[in-house]
Amino acid sequence: MNESVSESPQPLLHLSTPPHIRQSESVHTIMLSVLIALIPAFVASVVFFGMRALVLTLVCTAAAVGTEALLCILFRKQLSTSDLSAVVTGLLFAFTLPPHLPFWMGAAGSVFAIAVVKMAFGGLGNNLINPALAARAFLMVSFPAAMTSFTAPAHGTMFGLSRALDGVTEATPLVYFKNALATGNFHPLDLQDTIGSLLVGNVGGSLGATSGLAILLGAIFLLYKGIIRFRTPFFFIGSVFLLSWIFNGTGDVFSTEAFIVPLYQGLGGGVMLGAFFLAADPVTSPMTPWGRILFGIGCGVITFLIRRYGGYADGVCWAILLMNFCVPILDRYCRPRRYGERKKRE
Repeated sequence: MNESVSESPQPLLHLSTPPHIRQSESVHTIMLSVLIALIPAFVASVVFFGMRALVLTLVCTAAAVGTEALLCILFRKQLSTSDLSAVVTGLLFAFTLPPHLPFWMGAAGSVFAIAVVKMAFGGLGNNLINPALAARAFLMVSFPAAMTSFTAPAHGTMFGLSRALDGVTEATPLVYFKNALATGNFHPLDLQDTIGSLLVGNVGGSLGATSGLAILLGAIFLLYKGIIRFRTPFFFIGSVFLLSWIFNGTGDVFSTEAFIVPLYQGLGGGVMLGAFFLAADPVTSPMTPWGRILFGIGCGVITFLIRRYGGYADGVCWAILLMNFCVPILDRYCRPRRYGERKKRE
């Protein structure tokens, strides 16, 4: 027996201490990649809404970074502003605001995002909901008039049409759509000329969410770098598109008018920004593939329901926040089966 063992020695197992998988990415480099991806949307916001967009963005970002630095000093924690997460939070929060929101409101929202939503729960990686969206929700509840007061872009109109349209002169695309459905004056062909403006961003709306093309350029960069995964954004946008196509208000699903509505809904409001930069946040989104799929579908369904039946023209913020609370459940019940594990019936 001993001779047979000595004649055919078994290969040795080489063990090492964890982590066994190493990568060069750090929090700093990931956040830097996100900032690079946000540059096209930032440039578009300045082009369409002028220097005030630049100042509002700087105010929100400075307030976020300053709040985090102050809290680190007060609680004698290691200064964490160098990881750039506060900069990303301030920038994303600014992108969700009306261009002419008072500066002090923007600063107050950034303080709330960092102090209440992020640092109070232990800092980066411990927050349950997205800080930027939570701050927007805080301002929506506190100052609803200011948060729903939009202005036309510098080189376009509020609705995105060069010609006048009854009832549209002071309405953003989503506000017009909601009012048109409520009053029975809905004509899908009125929307087709606006789709090009929604893609470029030459319409009224939130600071960094109007240009679908700029957001898509940044999203492609993040997908290429592997910072975000495709599942959540794909199923988020896909759910909004599919439901808007089925319930398009025309009575038909195969006409030209039927396809105008889902394109309009997908490019309008904060769907693009929310899907690629807010819902895909690795801290507040599920860890498992099936969890990300269900998370994206949930965001899309809730967004559609709020837009169609709720009191807000755009429900992206509330949809993502509600699904953030569902992440622990999704992570619990969407865990993949461990290697070698059998089901109870097997």
